[in-house]
Amino acid sequence: MFVTERPGHARELAAAALRRGARLCIAWGGDGTVNEVASALAHTDAVLGIVPGGSGNGLARELGVPADPAQAFDMILSGSARAIDAGEVDGHLFVNVAGFGLDARVALAFGADRRRGLRRYVQLTARELLAYDPVEYTVTVDGDTERARPLIVALANSRQYGNGALIAPDARLDDGRLDVVVVGHRPPWRVLVEARRLFTGTLGEAPGVSMRTGRTIEISAAEPVVYHVDGEAHRGGALVRAQVRPAALHVVARPD
Repeated sequence: MFVTERPGHARELAAAALRRGARLCIAWGGDGTVNEVASALAHTDAVLGIVPGGSGNGLARELGVPADPAQAFDMILSGSARAIDAGEVDGHLFVNVAGFGLDARVALAFGADRRRGLRRYVQLTARELLAYDPVEYTVTVDGDTERARPLIVALANSRQYGNGALIAPDARLDDGRLDVVVVGHRPPWRVLVEARRLFTGTLGEAPGVSMRTGRTIEISAAEPVVYHVDGEAHRGGALVRAQVRPAALHVVARPD
């Protein structure tokens, strides 16, 4: 067992394990740690096992991994592997959700904050929501273009951010497509009123929300774009390209 010491260290440790011939790597942590290990294992025959240890645990929840570490290890050691897709934004792999707009700003603030946990994440979300000034994006999905001043643009490989918050209720991990969710800008009070839709799977029924799927996505703006992949924030250029990577990763999941 190795303990990470800095951002990017989990990716380095997983890559080193592969070079030593490892066929199973277990990531014990949150979505960021899972992302780093998955990025090293993608497009190989090695299998990823997850022991949830973060505040959201989006992919672990989607795969049915128990929250209890002992039960998670039991499932990893006795379970079977399945192939799932991954997404890629400007060369950065994600296995759960990538995002632009408010959630990218929250990820940027959360990454710079020393305090962790769900409570701090909620506090930062409220702060960024009150200060958020939407930017006009051009969003092109498989050649079909729309322009919007969104609150959020999410590229979802799985259904949820974590904690049961379903940003893309119809997303599937193995359909060879990404679900593109555009949530139009709205005042903070309305965001609070409609937030319950994330937990009832009815976000798509809210006014000003569009959902579609695609294999290649381009997002452009008049200024450099901030985005996140599995909660890790990045600063891109004025044009950002994303695509699905079908069956890119082998993971241990709860049997259907």
